[in-house]
Amino acid sequence: MTMTEATTRTLEVPGAILTYNVRTGGSGDEPALFLIGSPMGAAGFGSLAGHFADRTIVTYDPRGSERSTKPDMTSESIPDEHGDDLHRIVQEVGRPVDMFASSGGAVNALALVAKHPEDVRTLVAHEPPLASVLPDSDNAKAAARAISASYQRGGFPAGMAHFIAVVSHRGQFPDDFAQQPPPDPAMFGMPAEDDDSRTDPLLGQNIITCTHYEPDFNALRAASTRIVMAAGEGSEGEMANRGAHAVAERLGTAPVSFPSDHGGFLGGEYGQTGEPEAFAAKLRQVLEGS
Repeated sequence: MTMTEATTRTLEVPGAILTYNVRTGGSGDEPALFLIGSPMGAAGFGSLAGHFADRTIVTYDPRGSERSTKPDMTSESIPDEHGDDLHRIVQEVGRPVDMFASSGGAVNALALVAKHPEDVRTLVAHEPPLASVLPDSDNAKAAARAISASYQRGGFPAGMAHFIAVVSHRGQFPDDFAQQPPPDPAMFGMPAEDDDSRTDPLLGQNIITCTHYEPDFNALRAASTRIVMAAGEGSEGEMANRGAHAVAERLGTAPVSFPSDHGGFLGGEYGQTGEPEAFAAKLRQVLEGS
């Protein structure tokens, strides 16, 4: 396949400067494939992108993450802002695109498609952590707020330990879950010291706005975009996996099972390894409509 090295571009948008990458591949007959997460940036998709040498690949860093900056790195970002950012990048690279969106990226992609369905031909939305749509929504949202409180109180180690405990919980959240003592960071091999920074894109900027976001299901059901909800085989019962099932139910569809777990597409990025080859094969199958 003809494939070029990725080029790095920047785009000034309201309230942020975005950095994104474009790697040209294939004959150009197929739309570009946009791979997104949130707050995970372009660096998380190297393994997955490598299985699509026949496609032009677009990746980016969401506002406030990695290379994409905003004036106040402690301020919250909301999915509608991220969706607008994605819309502007799609306009730059040429629409429509196909899109694989994972975790918070799936939430932001739903925001994009609700407003700009013409931007995306097929959206594969993988495990959106939407506490807002779960049967135990109040308890799930309270758990997300508890993560934020731990972060603001004790910094990154306290917030990340609490985050791991919440996202790995399986099944509905009990009424008292958010009031339970947060885990000790040492349980996860992290030091307890607080560096006094509160700029983390996950724990500071997006944890509440992402999990509490309520998609416009009327707009999504009416969209021209083909929306496929994806759920990991190894993450059944976790909040993000349950989010995929809940969104699919609201859309009147069934989620598609993908190999591995929430990070199934990772091949060592950020120290995590899923099943990227099998994951990419499943993604290709879904994108081709089979």
